Amino acid sequence: MPLGEVDKVIMSSLHYTDDHIASIFQRTKTIAMVGASPKPHRASNRVMQFLQEQNYRVIPVNSLNSDRRINGEKVYTSLDLVPDEFQMVEIFRNVHHAIEITKVSISLSKLKKIETIWMQLDIRSDHAAHIAEKAGLNIIMDRCPAIEIRRLTKIGHLSSGVDGGQQFSHKDEHIHLT
Repeated sequence: MPLGEVDKVIMSSLHYTDDHIASIFQRTKTIAMVGASPKPHRASNRVMQFLQEQNYRVIPVNSLNSDRRINGEKVYTSLDLVPDEFQMVEIFRNVHHAIEITKVSISLSKLKKIETIWMQLDIRSDHAAHIAEKAGLNIIMDRCPAIEIRRLTKIGHLSSGVDGGQQFSHKDEHIHLT
């Protein structure tokens, strides 16, 4: 199928049911965050901290920060170097990297037990979604897991220690994706 046709077929709207998103969070214990930043003011760092507060282990992947730690976790320069299993890959990188990260995730999916590829706010690649779905992986695009956890907890679709009355926000900053 030519790429243009894939774009038309995949997801004309990004509608995911609350039950589908909640089930992903319920099955996920460990998340590899590609594009995690050591800078506390960056959205990826705040999302990582939030997810850790929700008892998820978040493994930072950042090609520029080897031999460092972010929020207490060792940083890996690529997904294939992460020694542990992880059920979700969160893409916190520019959309131009989505297909490459998705392909690597698919190649590691059996070994690492990857079930879901999650693309952060403003990241949408229908081609990446197509190849992820074809490989049997869940795909979520243009959503923030921190926002979704808060929302789903507030409406009773997730049990969490989060105060559903507070909202997670990216503080209206432009999310800088590299």
